[in-house]
Amino acid sequence: MSRIGKRPIPLPPKVAVSIVGQEVTVKGPKGELKRVLPPTVEILQEESNLIVNRANESRPARQQHGLFRTLVANMVEGVSTGFKRKLEIQGVGYRANLNGSNIVLTVGYSHTVDIVPPEGISLGVEDASGKKVPQGTFIVVEGIDKEIVGNLAAKIRAVRPPEVYKGKGIRYLGEFVRRKAGKTGKK
Repeated sequence: MSRIGKRPIPLPPKVAVSIVGQEVTVKGPKGELKRVLPPTVEILQEESNLIVNRANESRPARQQHGLFRTLVANMVEGVSTGFKRKLEIQGVGYRANLNGSNIVLTVGYSHTVDIVPPEGISLGVEDASGKKVPQGTFIVVEGIDKEIVGNLAAKIRAVRPPEVYKGKGIRYLGEFVRRKAGKTGKK
């Protein structure tokens, strides 16, 4: 039995779940998320818990049991508290500007890079102290869908990933970048 799959998902007080066939809808204070589960897993609501079970003991059912339990748990957490991902920009002249709901990145190219957030995701720019500012070196990606928040943060990081010689680029907050020694001079 999957260790993750057999754990129940506790429902916070302000979260409502409706299950119609294989479609799960989770509503909370931050919004609403829907997901269609495959026929290999089934979901039940018991009091203030959700339980994800396998429909049978086939190999695909065993593989997907823990995955879909985690996806439903992320839906419950997203509509109740939301998800946040922070990125840090390092480099001389590198910065992010807030332009309405979009972010304009200046990261050493001959042009600026515009990042347009998908629906349901908000972007923000902070300074080192955590205050919201129109221009800064910290980017905050917030939303209720963990998958979309993570994908957008990865796309922003891919605009200028951190390089290994000087450490310039965009990185996740707290990410360690292993540095390489450059060429040594003539002896």
